[in-house]
Amino acid sequence: MVCHFILYVSDQKKSSAFYAWVLDQKPTLDVPGMTEFKLGKNCILGLMPSVGIKKLLGEVIQDPENAKGIPRAEVYLRVADPVAAFNRSLEAGAKILSPVQKRSWGMSAGYLEDLDGYVLAFSD
Repeated sequence: MVCHFILYVSDQKKSSAFYAWVLDQKPTLDVPGMTEFKLGKNCILGLMPSVGIKKLLGEVIQDPENAKGIPRAEVYLRVADPVAAFNRSLEAGAKILSPVQKRSWGMSAGYLEDLDGYVLAFSD
């Protein structure tokens, strides 16, 4: 099984550049309507323009643009250096929600908000 997590974004180009910087990698796919980043052997993060999913599904789906800035999902990534990943995210334009610090579950994690209001977390 290969798992795709797809975020609906307002501006595909801006979000693609943001995640390329944050993830420190080039997308494996970058075409109009979809950008993909390989997060692991069987895990892919996709970025799809909000207008694309609305066009695909029509009136049966609420317009994701109406939820801009409302946290709808969290991308939680366990990385070797959460502080470096956190700082790259800030450089790319993320908004800090909570710094990298020891959490009650025993790990260090930091939380940010991406360009579309999704929560982005980095943990060790």
